[in-house]
Amino acid sequence: MSKPLEALADAGVSVWLDDISRERLRTGNLAALMSTHGVTGVTSNPTIFDKALAEGDAYDEQVADLARRGVSVDEAVRLLTAYDIRWAADTLRPVYDATDRVDGRVSLEVDPRLARDTERTVAEAKALWWLVDRPNLMIKIPATAEGLAAITRVLGQGISVNVTLIFSLARYRQVMDAFLEGLELARSNGHDLSRIQSVASFFVSRVDSEVDKRLDALGTDEARALRGRAAIANARLAYQAYEEVFSGAEWKALEAQGATPQRPLWASTGVKDPAYPDTAYVTELVARGTVNTMPQATLDATDDHAEVTGNTVLGTYERAHADFAALEDAGVNLTEVFGLLEEEGVTKFIDSWESLLAGLSAKLGSAA
Repeated sequence: MSKPLEALADAGVSVWLDDISRERLRTGNLAALMSTHGVTGVTSNPTIFDKALAEGDAYDEQVADLARRGVSVDEAVRLLTAYDIRWAADTLRPVYDATDRVDGRVSLEVDPRLARDTERTVAEAKALWWLVDRPNLMIKIPATAEGLAAITRVLGQGISVNVTLIFSLARYRQVMDAFLEGLELARSNGHDLSRIQSVASFFVSRVDSEVDKRLDALGTDEARALRGRAAIANARLAYQAYEEVFSGAEWKALEAQGATPQRPLWASTGVKDPAYPDTAYVTELVARGTVNTMPQATLDATDDHAEVTGNTVLGTYERAHADFAALEDAGVNLTEVFGLLEEEGVTKFIDSWESLLAGLSAKLGSAA
């Protein structure tokens, strides 16, 4: 590994890859990144799978077999994605074993069209857990209001969960509550708490994109001076909340029974504004016990030239609170921003899912 990636690992940050494809798996690229870039996990989402299935011929043979069997497009998507996730989980299994089940994780998201339906989300999560059948799987569930109850119930089944699409501190605290309730339920259901892992995926770059757009619209020098500060402040305050919850009495009781904390995961870490350093959402969010899931470009940039100088979160909370206050004073309604980003996040994943279904339906038709 390069010095920046070694420094991240030494600082307690797990580096995950925010991408998966059959081509990446069959060429051995994922296995290579584990040794050269210290990758210890993989996250996926509907957009990633839509892109993967649209490119190349890696899926053609399996698609042809599914067409011959007359499988529905919805079931075909489950089978194709589960195959990739299972393969990735097997590739990462040595990391899972070496880290006592903490890392070596692969995430698979429930159908995003179910984001507002608790019952169907629970049923789909259980079905995907059974279908992939690997202990290092994580089921991704969006942190919508309806998703919170599903998160608790799925964890209560002994299933590891990646909670996705978290934008606000208020929602993040609800996610941590749902996690604690889920562990209590799992314990009462007789599950071994040490085998249940969870991460809370806190989205970063999208916050700056939306807030900066509003600051530019305000047009004042004071507003423009606040550009690029919202996302990092938001994530740092999330880590402060994490520290509070996972040092409390309720958590300590669960920890004594073998439970491990729900780690903050920094998602959407690809920098979208070229005015900012391309590794900003890596180097500014270094904290022990976190995960940073990076698209390939961000991983390569980190490997090449990131300056990792140790923990960059502890000791920043006062400044982060001040940044939030300044944004509100400037006229940015952060509650409105976070609500909009959640709605847009769900919609974007639904659009990608429907694009995936349409593309696969065409492939199945051609194969048939």
